[in-house]
Amino acid sequence: MKPNFSLRLRIFNLNCWGIPYLSKHRGDRMKRLGDLLNMESFDLALLEEVWSEQDFQRLRQKLLPAYPAAHYFRSGVIGSGLCVFSKHPIQEFTQHVYTLNGYPYMIHHGDWFCGKAVGLLVLHLSGLVLNAYVTHLHAEYNRQKDVYLTHRVAQAWELAQFIHHTSKKADVVLLCGDLNLHPKDLGCRLLKEWTGLHDAYHETRDFKGSEEGCTMVPENCYVSQRELEPFPFGIRIDYVLYKAVSGFYISCKTLRTTTGHDPHSGTPLSDHEALMATLCVRHSPPQHTPDPTQGPAERSRLISVLKEAWTELDLGVAQARWWATFAGYVIGLGLLLLALLCALAAGGGVREVAILLWTPSVGVLLGAGAVYLFHMQEAKGLSRARAELQHVLGRAREAQDLGLESQPALLLGQQEGDGDEEQ
Repeated sequence: MKPNFSLRLRIFNLNCWGIPYLSKHRGDRMKRLGDLLNMESFDLALLEEVWSEQDFQRLRQKLLPAYPAAHYFRSGVIGSGLCVFSKHPIQEFTQHVYTLNGYPYMIHHGDWFCGKAVGLLVLHLSGLVLNAYVTHLHAEYNRQKDVYLTHRVAQAWELAQFIHHTSKKADVVLLCGDLNLHPKDLGCRLLKEWTGLHDAYHETRDFKGSEEGCTMVPENCYVSQRELEPFPFGIRIDYVLYKAVSGFYISCKTLRTTTGHDPHSGTPLSDHEALMATLCVRHSPPQHTPDPTQGPAERSRLISVLKEAWTELDLGVAQARWWATFAGYVIGLGLLLLALLCALAAGGGVREVAILLWTPSVGVLLGAGAVYLFHMQEAKGLSRARAELQHVLGRAREAQDLGLESQPALLLGQQEGDGDEEQ
């Protein structure tokens, strides 16, 4: 690769709000989205909430000349809603479905049935390896009483771990999606601190769009005004995050958002605002790209957020076990009740009453059994994430106590690399 190598990437991200039969003007909005993508000709378009595979197929046919590569990530009962369109060939793709994703009995929210996931694309661009990730985390619904906070923190950790373990051979890492996290929320801080990803909104040289970079704004006619009452400018929950990891330097030249309406037709493309980023990648000497997670100050922040996340997951484990225990007691009482009903029916004294109570008793028993199994699975999933956090936290504390610096390790790695090249 040439020393003066440089590459420009134009990125588009949007939560499309494409719920069949429920989302307003879905067909028209998808059509206009296709028109916009064809007009702008981005390198990558990463979309969330394309719940209908038919919508994806229509977009694919419309975008085929400009975006010859595309993929739809399938998971869950309804689907992940994630899809991508690329001007460049996709070398590899895979996905990871989050272990925890809400509660099946919260049917009116529906997240559990979606199979929320993170999708990964590997692209080779002029010798550069780009790992592009697209994701959608669990919705918040009620910020004051957020019953899904623990699940969202666990998802953020799984996402961070997935990126951490799959990006080791990448030159550039890109993450786009609807994180359903405000910039200062625990999950967002955990993700950024562990992966070292940079936020395009904070890093860009040139921003134009909604106030404070918000991606759900009161000017959008599809947004619930009541939900945004505490936030006069709106909320920022959709992100373009990136980093360079192996002798490259990446910067965000421009970042644009829509502002409650389609930039061409005037009406919104979705209840979320689109993000349009121009990223510039160039070759950089290794000493100019130190690992952003290894300095003393960064390590201190990492330890702090790991402790906070561990505490949240620990509370989640305790709550999940409480519900499993409660369901276990209900199962026990249900079995005793069934035994009593069987005895009464056999005795013949109140046989009719016993038979009438048999069906609801079996229903309660089966329901309690399902609740027990679900919350036991939840407790195990949270315990696994908590154990991973505890291990990483222990290693980070060891490094802090020893006063290790990243620069000697980086220099040693460079010397070894130079030695290998000479051989």
